[in-house]
Amino acid sequence: MGSEFEMSMMSELNFFLGLQIKQNSNRTMIHQQKHVNELLKRFKMEDSKEIDTSIATDTKLDIDEPASSVYQKLYRGMIGSLLYLTSSRPDIVFSVGLCARFQANPKESHLNAVKRILRYLKGTTDLCLWYPKVVIST
Repeated sequence: MGSEFEMSMMSELNFFLGLQIKQNSNRTMIHQQKHVNELLKRFKMEDSKEIDTSIATDTKLDIDEPASSVYQKLYRGMIGSLLYLTSSRPDIVFSVGLCARFQANPKESHLNAVKRILRYLKGTTDLCLWYPKVVIST
């Protein structure tokens, strides 16, 4: 790649496209703790109570719910931020995907489901992905 692009190696990779990276001799850890904390602050959820699951088992979201509509731009911003977070948090993929279906006309119940995901993230900021270092011998 160095022949095609101008590159420099200044030090070990620690931060890349919003992903925090830590490496040791036999594995690499990827997480987005900083992004989670920024989301909580941005959506004024830093003082909210933590919760154990990202979605309740009895949650039923419907497009034609009678509840009042919520500000669409806020809801879409929350969903977009959470979708970016799924690159390092596979535990929230289902619940974020479920909530993402209602971006055209979000209701209060949809917003509450998204806030539940944020409350779950608040209690699980220490979760990360570990990748073992692969040694290829020739």
